This record gives sequence, C-alpha cells and structure tokens, in this order.
Amino acid sequence: MRNEPTSNDKEEFIKIYKEKITRDGADKLLEFLEKSDFFTAPASTRFHGAYEGGLLRHSLNVYECLTEYLARERVQQKYELNVNEETAAIVALLHDICKVNFYSISMRNSKNEQTGQWEKVPYYTIDDKLPYGHGEKSVYMVSGFMRLTREEAMAIRWHMGFSGIEDKNTIGKALEMYPLAFALSVADMEASYFLEGSE
Repeated sequence: MRNEPTSNDKEEFIKIYKEKITRDGADKLLEFLEKSDFFTAPASTRFHGAYEGGLLRHSLNVYECLTEYLARERVQQKYELNVNEETAAIVALLHDICKVNFYSISMRNSKNEQTGQWEKVPYYTIDDKLPYGHGEKSVYMVSGFMRLTREEAMAIRWHMGFSGIEDKNTIGKALEMYPLAFALSVADMEASYFLEGSE
C-alpha cells in the first residue's frame, strides 16, 4: 500500500478490475472511467490524496485494506462475512466514483518560502456537476452501468461510516444490518487516515 501515486497505478487498477469484475455492464463502466478524469483526479481538495492521481491511489489502497480485513478469520466467523472477490473489488474500487468530474483546478497566490516572492499556484476546488450526495451518488453512478446487490449498494452508500453527515442512528443501523458496509468503512478510514493522511 502506498501514499504516492505511481505510473503503474492505472495498470494495476485495470488489471484488478478486469480480473475480478465480470458482471454485465462492467466493460461499459470501465470505458466511462477511462474517458473521465477518474485516473487523474485527486481524492480530496486538501486532505487525503489531494494530488493528481490521488483518487486512483485511494481506490487501490481501499481495495488492499478491504481484502486484508475480509481475510481475517475472526472477521469471517464473527460477522459471517463471506464476500466474493467480485463484490470486494466493486465496493472498494468504485466506492468514490462520485468524485469523477467533481474537481477543477483554480489558481491562488502563495508565498515561495525560498525566494520570498508571491507566486500563482494551482489548487483543487469542488465543481460538482451532479449534486447527488456522496455514497448515494456513487451507487447511482455505478447502477447506471451494472446491477449492484443490496449489500454492495449499502456498503458503497455508507462507506463514510460515522464520519458522514447523516443521522448517526441511521448510519449505525446500516452498519449493523450490512457488515460489508462496516468493513468498507473501516478500509476507507484506514486508507484515508493512516496510509494517506493530510497533505
């Protein structure tokens, strides 16, 4: 697992995607991703993955965290989680598809610490062209190409866990009813806060 993007990230994503996700419509969704800014977009404007390719790197990190979490025998026994490889790939790789075509680059003045001069520097801003929420927007976008199981949809919808802005009772109930949603939220937090951190 890495914090910084590499030139192989896109290759790695496509390899995992094609090997693990074979559902009807998956090929069309991958075509959409390749025509979008998914492979170059940041994961956020100033927190984790706030750099070109950050969304791609974050998606791969979440996939690695989720597959490691699901492989734990204690997790499988306690929560009766028997998640197939396709489901794990779908929810991890596509949980943040809502960030496709979501950011734009603006310019601001910043003081160069070495020269003491003010310079114009680029930074990411939010330019949401489909204001449909976060997790629910990802579910909506994926569902436009391929069918999700209820557990997959719930996992993607609630992947923010308690860091989301929704009613905490609703989040708690969703995580209790759908253990995959809890697992994905743990993987997302591990990737966001421990592997990637603030920029």
